[in-house]
Amino acid sequence: MGSRAGKVAVGLIQMSCAPEPRLNLDKAIAKIEEAARRGAQIVCTQELFGALYPCQTEDPKFFDLAEPIPGPTTEALGAVAKARKIIIVASIFERRAAGVYHNAAAVIDEAGKIVGRYRKMHIPDDPRYYEKFYFTPGDLDFVAHPTSRGPLGVLVCWDQWFPEAARLTAMAGAQIIFYPTAIGWWHGEPEKVRPKQQNAWETIQRSHAIANGVFVAAVNRVGIEGELEFWGASFVADPSGEVIACASTTDEETLVVECDLARIEQVRRNWPFLRDRRIDAYADLTRRFRS
Repeated sequence: MGSRAGKVAVGLIQMSCAPEPRLNLDKAIAKIEEAARRGAQIVCTQELFGALYPCQTEDPKFFDLAEPIPGPTTEALGAVAKARKIIIVASIFERRAAGVYHNAAAVIDEAGKIVGRYRKMHIPDDPRYYEKFYFTPGDLDFVAHPTSRGPLGVLVCWDQWFPEAARLTAMAGAQIIFYPTAIGWWHGEPEKVRPKQQNAWETIQRSHAIANGVFVAAVNRVGIEGELEFWGASFVADPSGEVIACASTTDEETLVVECDLARIEQVRRNWPFLRDRRIDAYADLTRRFRS
């Protein structure tokens, strides 16, 4: 299953979450089915959609939210993918082994089978985003997952700020890079700072689309959870960096967006960044800092 240059409809599920995990799974399934009815062929959930965002505090009880892959969530979503003949990208709190947990994503194909898996590589440790307490850094590298709709890249939230992650995923052949996300404002932040943060978040991801000549699809949650207000604004950018669809900053919304994969070839012919890379001069990228 190699590269396809046709059109593909991408669905992004932006939703608020409840304390009871089963309610979130049921809601996500209902919204995925809605997206499929509207023509979506690949549907992506937001980051850790199965529960309230657990990382605002460091509390061992939240490890109970984790599950294996394959596991109950991938089985439930696999049944939906098979019934609707769609591909699903699902963000999951993965229990790999006792004491080893990942912020992961599974790619499920139209037959309901897991055809790809990714584990978040960059793990933040910021106020109310204490992810290093919960998640082991990923070890599955930056890859393109083969599907009937073309090769897909999956990165997760904090990964979206790193150009190296997008570059390597695009170099692996990904035509669309999905970013399941959970990002929001802390209640104590000044109002004037909020649009600057959201603008930076969108800008960096649009830059990945431009620099690599790929589609970028970011799906964020909405709602107030504890001291965080998630800002939604899920969007799809084309290979020229143009935002072709964007969701609300406050409301649940299911985006269904047509991506013309032929745009990748068109844009890369005019902006041949991959051609002109000086790969002979980049050895220092493997160092933390040059001084």
